[in-house]
Amino acid sequence: MPTLGPTARKVLGLPDPGDWERKKARKRQGKTKTKTATTTTAAPAVQPAAANPWESAAATLKAQGQTKPATPSAPVSTLEPPALPAGSAPWSTLDEKSGTAALRRLGRGALWAVVGLAVITGVRSWIIPNDSAPESTPTPTKTAPAYPSDEAQAVAGRFARLYLTWDDDDPDTRAAALAAVLPKDSDTAMGWDGHGQQDVLAVQPGAVVTATQGQARVRVDVLIRVTEQEATPAAGKKKATPAKTADRWIGLDVPVVQTAGTVVVTGAPGMVGMPTSGPEAPELKTPEADADFARQTTETVDTFFKAYAGGDTAAVTAPGATVPPLPSGVTLVGVKSWTADAGTGDDRTGTAHVTWQLGGAQVEQTYRIELTRVASAEAQRWQVANIHGGTA
Repeated sequence: MPTLGPTARKVLGLPDPGDWERKKARKRQGKTKTKTATTTTAAPAVQPAAANPWESAAATLKAQGQTKPATPSAPVSTLEPPALPAGSAPWSTLDEKSGTAALRRLGRGALWAVVGLAVITGVRSWIIPNDSAPESTPTPTKTAPAYPSDEAQAVAGRFARLYLTWDDDDPDTRAAALAAVLPKDSDTAMGWDGHGQQDVLAVQPGAVVTATQGQARVRVDVLIRVTEQEATPAAGKKKATPAKTADRWIGLDVPVVQTAGTVVVTGAPGMVGMPTSGPEAPELKTPEADADFARQTTETVDTFFKAYAGGDTAAVTAPGATVPPLPSGVTLVGVKSWTADAGTGDDRTGTAHVTWQLGGAQVEQTYRIELTRVASAEAQRWQVANIHGGTA
């Protein structure tokens, strides 16, 4: 069988035949040294340089494994790591998979999002939530338009004046006036039999009570003057008894309806009674009085009411105040009482009871007066800033 030359063996990676002989000789030499070793382990002998460095390293490791050290000292390895190039790290860098990097970045992003949310909303709201629920906005509901009460009162008041005015000497005037406020083709007589005479002195529309289908009834108080018929002259007398008149208040409930954007009367009204007395008034708390201030300003109040009745209030009212004077024919009898309310400051209020003479009679009335302090370089004084009737 032909043998391969050195060049062929190197190309094919085959060992040299002489290497096997040298390897066997080294093994026999290692066994002899192991048998003659003392209890202390001597340093391994330096092996001659082998043709193959890997075979030398394997023989050394095998010799160390067969020799047992006498002391528990750590075995010293004769193998040294291969020398590294200058400036290189003693480890290798592995490329990280793209999925792992994406998951790590996603986790970091989620963590920072939680931190930002805690800063905005507050950590306390996470631990102790707010128990109060937000108020729900009420859903707007459609409401029916308000009933035209003002128009209903005006129509009912006009109708009441015409309805309660009649004169048997001129019945057509009443019929024509009622036709203007009634629906077309309505009965303008409205139940009147054509007799008697009656006038309306005053009309006062009142409450409007609504019903279905646009209907309502309006309460109207009417002051009427009834003229009684002249009495026939008695036998033996030349003149008849003159006619008498009587004034009285009566009430009417006038039916109306809203149609075609307006309010009209739907039919004949009903006469109702008038109350003979009003309800009981509640007990009102009287303001605490300031007697000292009332004495200081009594002359101011008296002077004002004299000017009030005399027609010139500009000189007794505070700068900027406007108090129209009373009409002519009113005479001041006097200020019966003046009571000032307790208080402090430059604006004070009080109550005055004043007696006037009007129409041949005297009448007592009540006023609320507002005073203000007016100061100048020389002195200061109180003047009337406003006045109105009643105690409210």
